[in-house]
Amino acid sequence: MTTTELARRVRSRIRERGTLRERVRALEAEVQENRQLNRRIAELTDVVAELLIPLDARDQARVDEVLDRFRAGL
Repeated sequence: MTTTELARRVRSRIRERGTLRERVRALEAEVQENRQLNRRIAELTDVVAELLIPLDARDQARVDEVLDRFRAGL
């Protein structure tokens, strides 16, 4: 292997590392976004569950609290 070939390989590896770092950053951002969406889905599920409880068994104060938290998150 010549020094030119070796230098070419080294430069290629350096570029790959930069690309990998960028990909990891992008993936981390997507994971964070996914976490936020999952939290939002959980909150929405709580609201739906509260609203599906029969009216006579429903704690209206709790329903109002859940709806207020949901609306505040919009």
